[in-house]
Amino acid sequence: MYTPSVRDLIEELGRLPGIGPRSAQRIAFYLLRSERTDVYRLADAIRRAKDQATFCEVCFNFSEGPICEICEDPTRDRSVICVVEEPKDVVALERTKEYKGLYHVLQGALNPIEGIGPDRIKVKELLKRLTDATIIEVILCTNPNIEGEATAMYLARQLQDSGITVTRIASGLPVGGDLDYADELTIGRALSGRRLL
Repeated sequence: MYTPSVRDLIEELGRLPGIGPRSAQRIAFYLLRSERTDVYRLADAIRRAKDQATFCEVCFNFSEGPICEICEDPTRDRSVICVVEEPKDVVALERTKEYKGLYHVLQGALNPIEGIGPDRIKVKELLKRLTDATIIEVILCTNPNIEGEATAMYLARQLQDSGITVTRIASGLPVGGDLDYADELTIGRALSGRRLL
């Protein structure tokens, strides 16, 4: 039905997360209809990112050098480290323009069912960073799902005798959300995390 090259393109696109067979087919057709220069620019951007992007030696966020821009930034608050699961979480937090401290990217979350224990994510590296006496707070900003909660609880236990304040991000209702669409756990957390106005 398709030529071998088109079939290969659809198959490779379909291997991307969140891209099913129909989406892969639509993207492939879009690329084939696009100008050659646009498609080559996309291919070059992918190749360049793969060749140049690495992980920061300090926080394990994406970087194009040994140390990322955030870790090198002298204006960041070096007394606070926000622990996240993935580099995309750093992007989400930075978009808020609320957080001014440093990060530590675990590169995943604990998931015993899939064999992901503390040795498979950047826990040891975090604990080593926390020997720095200037750090006074760790914010656990893992996802509010089973794996993220397990990771946060594990890290909180590891840090309970460190003298460092360990906090967890609040979770609750999204702005613009309706109570009748929220699950019981989310509503319960929103109630328990309430604050004075």
